[in-house]
Amino acid sequence: MQVALIAHDEKKNAIIAFARENKKMLEECKLFATGTTGRLIEEKTGLSIIRFLSGPLGGDAQISAMVASEKIDLVIFLRDPLTSQPHEPDILALLRICDVHNVPLATNITSAELLLYALIAKETPWQDIQGRY
Repeated sequence: MQVALIAHDEKKNAIIAFARENKKMLEECKLFATGTTGRLIEEKTGLSIIRFLSGPLGGDAQISAMVASEKIDLVIFLRDPLTSQPHEPDILALLRICDVHNVPLATNITSAELLLYALIAKETPWQDIQGRY
C-alpha cells in the first residue's frame, strides 16, 4: 500500500507520534510525504520516505498528481484548521482530488488510525468498495 503523509506545522509532532505508534504497519507501506514532514518523520522514526517539496512550495500539488495518477492508496493529512495557510488552494485541490478518485483521506489522528488499521488488516478492502459507488 502507498501512503502519503502530510502535516501542517502545528501538527508535525502529532504525525511523528502517529508514525512512531504505527511504525510496524507503516513499514509495510511505501511512504511519501511533503518535504519537512517527511524529513522529520525519517529522523524521528527511521522510516524510509520518498519526499517531495514542502507543501507551500508545491508538495501538496505533487501528492495531488500522484493521487490523480492512482499511485497513492491513502492520504493522511493532519491539517491545522485554526491557522490560515498561504497555499490553501493546493490544500483544497488535494482534498478534492482524493474525493474525485475515491482515495481514503484522514485529516485527524483518529481517522488516520482507523483507515490505516482497516486497510492494512484488509478488514475493509477499499478496492472492492471503491467501484461500488
